[in-house]
Amino acid sequence: MENAEEGGFNVIVPALDGCFTQGDTEEDALANAREAIQCYIEGLEKLNQIYSKKEYKVYDLELAI
Repeated sequence: MENAEEGGFNVIVPALDGCFTQGDTEEDALANAREAIQCYIEGLEKLNQIYSKKEYKVYDLELAI
């Protein structure tokens, strides 16, 4: 996460090419990043580039930096 020149914060997800977002506060930026990651993965699923396995459970993961 980095400060945006125009104010707020930018978030880039390096593991997902082209996945980035921003928010007015750090909390907003992180929430938007979580949503951007979910949308990115859903898009890949629709393109049949990855396959979800229904027996897996998805958990929220919070990292402290």
